[in-house]
Amino acid sequence: MANENMKKILEKIKEYKRIIIFRHFRPDGDAIGSTKGFAEILKATYPEKEIYLQNNDFSKHLAFLGGEDEPIDDALYADALGIALDTGTFERLSNPKYKLCREHIKIDHHIPIESYAEYEWVEELRSSTCEMIAAFYDAFKDELCMTDLAAYYLYTGMVTDSGRFRYRDVSGETLRLAGILLKFNIDTEKLYANLYLREFESFKFESHVHKKMKISENGVASIYISLAMQKEFNLSTEDASAAISHLDSIKGSLIWVAFIECADGSVRVRLRSRFITINSLAEKYRGGGHACAAGATVYSRREANKLIKEADAMLKQFKENNEGWL
Repeated sequence: MANENMKKILEKIKEYKRIIIFRHFRPDGDAIGSTKGFAEILKATYPEKEIYLQNNDFSKHLAFLGGEDEPIDDALYADALGIALDTGTFERLSNPKYKLCREHIKIDHHIPIESYAEYEWVEELRSSTCEMIAAFYDAFKDELCMTDLAAYYLYTGMVTDSGRFRYRDVSGETLRLAGILLKFNIDTEKLYANLYLREFESFKFESHVHKKMKISENGVASIYISLAMQKEFNLSTEDASAAISHLDSIKGSLIWVAFIECADGSVRVRLRSRFITINSLAEKYRGGGHACAAGATVYSRREANKLIKEADAMLKQFKENNEGWL
């Protein structure tokens, strides 16, 4: 069933001849899947409209989904509708030219931090923005056209952002919408091969992570991946960031953190938790996200250690005040 925000968004889409679609930098499967999936739906439904994907960075891991459109002239933004997907704050947009658009829409599933568009549809309990776009299609299926390619993009984002439908935001509605997408021609075997098969060398890095990771007094698991370590194992920043998944199954460790040094002097922080809400901690360190999956940025080992100390205090308090969590 369509809510008022969804209806307003559809009306705005109908008004504009030119629509430009944006996502966050360091894109994941949901960011790429939702933007490319939504673009395909709009192209199929409104072949007379100009639909552009305008983003400034790339994901090596998700290259099998295809690239972005070539940059367009700045003058084309002035009378366009800008749609930002899967992005909680303006600062995280890959392309700040979003602001050049005449009007703006925000579609997102992160905990609201900042309002940066005239028309916003935010559902923080959705497992992914791709789920929201699937729901948008389902609400207006008499007017919108779904294609095999759009369904493929959206299903990819739903799979990746839900941890293959394991995370707590997955609901019966999530699975119902995934089922709608699977009615289209999606080669799931090929998709999972692209997403989860790994190069042999990556297992050596995983072994190294297990040797170097640390556990705090109360059970925060962490790994600090320096530029030197990235060079040693020939890792991109994206490859190094995947180390967070190597820390997620330690009994008693309900918070795990990966720090990844970047060439510009910043340190990317990936935060994950089980049972404990950690997005507020991420917000203290220039970030945000979901209750149990968030990102942040620090600028020194000292600041990284401070974050670990605060996470450890949170975990200690949780264990002291809760029973039966495992």
